[in-house]
Amino acid sequence: MAFGRLERAAASRPMSDINMTPLIDVMLVLLVIFIVTAPLIGQSLKLDLPTTAAGTPNETPAFVALALDAQGQLFLAGNPATPEAVADAVREAARRDPETEVQLRADQAVPYGRVAELIGLVQQAGLNRIGFVTEVPAAAAAPPK
Repeated sequence: MAFGRLERAAASRPMSDINMTPLIDVMLVLLVIFIVTAPLIGQSLKLDLPTTAAGTPNETPAFVALALDAQGQLFLAGNPATPEAVADAVREAARRDPETEVQLRADQAVPYGRVAELIGLVQQAGLNRIGFVTEVPAAAAAPPK
């Protein structure tokens, strides 16, 4: 028997490993919360926009139809035309409404330079809205079954 000293069991050693299970559990819960709430975030914005009669689109917007065939012949509204006649018609359309659109149809065989000349002619006459008309592929034109 020793004075002042009591027998002690060996002290437990500190744990040096991190327990990852609670951390993983918290991360999985957060992941589930984000997965559930993400689709709702985009739909949370509700707007009550003002209405006005000026916002209604026209039934038939004004346009000028131009076409170039494979030989480079110019057509205005389906009729053969000269560049001067096209320029006059486009100037008249621009005078009536500067927002008139030019719908341009060009054959694949027409050189790009000829199309660029026609675009320049239209822009010099006063119209800048030019739409290129294409055909819909046969597979895309068929209605789905």
